[in-house]
Amino acid sequence: MRAESLSFFKSLVEAPSPSGYEQPAASVMRAYLEPLSDDVVTNVMGSVHALLRGSDAERDGRRVSVMLAGHIDEIGMMVTYITPEGFIAFKPIGGVDEAVLPAMRVRVHTKEGPLLGILGRMPIHLLEEDERKAVTKVHKLFIDLGMSAERVKEIVRVGDPITFDVGFEEFGEGMVVSRAFDDKMGAFICAEVLRLVRERGGAKVDLVVAGTVQEEIGLRGGVTSAYGVDPTVGVAVEVGHATDFPDVDKRKHGEAACGKGPIIARGANINPTVFRLLCEAAESAEVPHQFDGEPRATGTDANAIQLARGGKAAALVSVPLRYMHTPVEALALADVEAAIELLAAFVLGLDPDTDYTP
Repeated sequence: MRAESLSFFKSLVEAPSPSGYEQPAASVMRAYLEPLSDDVVTNVMGSVHALLRGSDAERDGRRVSVMLAGHIDEIGMMVTYITPEGFIAFKPIGGVDEAVLPAMRVRVHTKEGPLLGILGRMPIHLLEEDERKAVTKVHKLFIDLGMSAERVKEIVRVGDPITFDVGFEEFGEGMVVSRAFDDKMGAFICAEVLRLVRERGGAKVDLVVAGTVQEEIGLRGGVTSAYGVDPTVGVAVEVGHATDFPDVDKRKHGEAACGKGPIIARGANINPTVFRLLCEAAESAEVPHQFDGEPRATGTDANAIQLARGGKAAALVSVPLRYMHTPVEALALADVEAAIELLAAFVLGLDPDTDYTP
């Protein structure tokens, strides 16, 4: 991966952006996309939309367009109460796994900047025997800022967001680990596709890259972006569950492995013509790829895109991810690059006259 792209990827992933607090990630997206795009706007929800106009997009009085969407929010936590002693009670934002929380380092994002905190609970020596065997509930945990109660109450406010204090690192053989690959990795891929499409001479159709917000609490940015952009075709770019580590039942969860390419979804949420075109693009670009069967809704912004207005031609492309919704999400950089190549080939090959009616 080129150095500039890797730097952007790291900056985007590390920008603190729990659902409802995505402004830092949105700022990183805008700074990267503005020099590459014909127009960049941020809607009232906070989602970022970058437009690259197509050379032959006008049809019957409207523009034919494709929207690539990756959400820029991450799971996190929120301050809900400060104890008289200056410890912080909190609640999750999105699907936080309670089992991984004790002893984590976090950042509390305050009006005076981020503060390092530690997630505390009673030490194992002081727990009752049955408590040692159980996952500690969130309401039994607290955040210690190492400060006096008076100082904590001066700086910290109820509603301040909290993120895990971990960042982007390369490890092993072509792997990377971080919090928040779900789904700032998808937003990164969308931005890189726009860059490649521009460098390769542009597409016939308009390309809109959407960094959507509040996906983790109900696909809200996806709903509003799909309605506002009103694309002809929409592809959600997401993380998918890798099943290449111990104890995963592939009969229940299917097969997907890191390093074997992006995952193209099939099912009721996916337009069959767009699915076919994605497969053809993968083959023409000689990109390794995998498949996932989704018999119902995918649980991604593809749901929102498909149901926008009178219905849209929607699809989902994912990158295999290990340990989703933890501070150690892991993926293969080769899969990210393959997804970029696949989607660039897909966008460049779109014909404005294509009928997506099944």
